[in-house]
Amino acid sequence: MTRQRLRWGCLLIHWGKPSLCPRILLMDVDWLRELCLSFPGATEQIQWSSDLLFKVGGKMFAATPLEPAPVCLSFKASPEHFAELTERPSVIPAPYLARAQWVALETWDALPADELARLLRNSYDMVLARLPKKTRDAIANARPSARKARSKKPVKKKGGRSR
Repeated sequence: MTRQRLRWGCLLIHWGKPSLCPRILLMDVDWLRELCLSFPGATEQIQWSSDLLFKVGGKMFAATPLEPAPVCLSFKASPEHFAELTERPSVIPAPYLARAQWVALETWDALPADELARLLRNSYDMVLARLPKKTRDAIANARPSARKARSKKPVKKKGGRSR
């Protein structure tokens, strides 16, 4: 079995086909979603037809394909981390984004879960720091959306003439 097919099989394990990959993966798209959406103001968006992007203030800090692809996760890294990470096996400069210091993982097990979680938080923090101050303040002062929905008062209709 080729290396490409093995990688694809490991991605497909998360879509209910465990027979394609004999090892159980600790990190997958669900783990990534839970982690990235736990960051304040983080949102998700499907873009480019099959990529799940995680953004803060409209700027992306991580991306993962939802279909088989040569990489399973891309994220922004600091210049120091970029150089160190790209020397590791299964970690490459991200296609199209390497000049902006993005790295890509070829397999989900390229980095330990705790280190990957820390690097994703660093990616989020770097993107957040480059946002306008007004946007950063709005994210810092935002309350969870469930609270906002409960605190809204019903809107009264104006008693105007009907035509």
